[in-house]
Amino acid sequence: MKKPFVTREKLEEITASIPTPFHLYDERGIRENAQAVKEAFSWNPGFREYFAVKANPNPALIKILGEYDCGCDCSSKTELMLSEAMGFTGDKIMFSSNVTPAEEYALADKLGGIINLDDFTHIDFLEKTLGYIPETISCRYNPGGLFKISNDIMDNPGDSKYGMTTEQLFEAFKILKSKGAKEFGIHAFLVSNTVTNEYYPMLAKVLFELAVKLQKETGCHIKFINLSGGVGIPYTPDAEPNDIRLIGEGVHKVYDEVLVPAGMGDVEIYSEMGRFMMGPYGCLVTKAIHEKHIYKEYIGCDASAVDLMRPAMYGAYHHVTVMGKEEEPCDHKYDVTGSLCENNDKFAIDRMLPKIDMGDLLVIHDTGAHGYSMGYNYNGKLKSAEVLLKEDGSFVQIRRAETPKDYFATLDGTAEFKKMFPDE
Repeated sequence: MKKPFVTREKLEEITASIPTPFHLYDERGIRENAQAVKEAFSWNPGFREYFAVKANPNPALIKILGEYDCGCDCSSKTELMLSEAMGFTGDKIMFSSNVTPAEEYALADKLGGIINLDDFTHIDFLEKTLGYIPETISCRYNPGGLFKISNDIMDNPGDSKYGMTTEQLFEAFKILKSKGAKEFGIHAFLVSNTVTNEYYPMLAKVLFELAVKLQKETGCHIKFINLSGGVGIPYTPDAEPNDIRLIGEGVHKVYDEVLVPAGMGDVEIYSEMGRFMMGPYGCLVTKAIHEKHIYKEYIGCDASAVDLMRPAMYGAYHHVTVMGKEEEPCDHKYDVTGSLCENNDKFAIDRMLPKIDMGDLLVIHDTGAHGYSMGYNYNGKLKSAEVLLKEDGSFVQIRRAETPKDYFATLDGTAEFKKMFPDE
């Protein structure tokens, strides 16, 4: 059974000053997890977790991770700007993007970030943009085919738009070296949200063996190997969470088996675990405001897919707790919905829950990653606030909710804007 990291009493205290819906984050959980990740890979002196900014671009949260030597994995101009504003520059930035505009490569280079090339053709594009090739450069690898763990198909990299083929990767390293690159990195993201301790060690073995061949055949010095993301979280209550320390030990074992005998015991290990770093330590707090009894039983919330897109977009499961009724029988079947004019705006379908009364607070679990960050403004809906539950039990709003003025801000100067906001 999933338990919220917050009590009903605390939520009632928060909602007295911050109306629902809002995303709530658990500072204690974030810190404990960041420390566990750091310890799990402490055997590798150069290890660094580059938090995927796209997973949760709130500076109050990213700064917490920065206290544990995390960097920022950026994929756009605005993420680079945010990282710089938070004090992340140089090798604390990993720029992993695709279909990248020239101005974004230029900004990443200006900040001293490590550029991770997604495609072979981007070598020439980058050189034309900058006028040179950076001395430290990384390439994203896609082995194609299927990725299997214990004979189970985990994903299909061959159907992914990301990365270079094996042949392209070898050629890329040779060309980059001829153009002045001195330190090289390999990056790969092959599977999303794995709830198994086997994924990282198996991916590491693939990349470590590749690195040995690359260094031997091209003469390029492999500085780091970036295992990227893919380490997932247990969204369903019956799933077992990953053990990051076991994962770290598994990668260490393969490192000693493959890289060390090849004289590559200086290779640094990086990761980019947005979901694992933040997912379980956020929840969407919403209130039941309507009920509907037709062919099914519906509970309507003041949150919608604007606040959490994953169930509507992917059919993803997010556990729902009716606060204060955790011990009551789950004997009512509901669709829990938002108010968008789209029938897929449902947080839960045919979910067995306790009887829900109007005004009940609902906690929708595991929204710390790809929750607020995937929000949008369809139907003119406004994005919600974000709140941090601090270690001492106090709370602070770390992002206010949007207002109609925010929504219409890009119409500034038009007659319509002036009518709506005559004092501006």
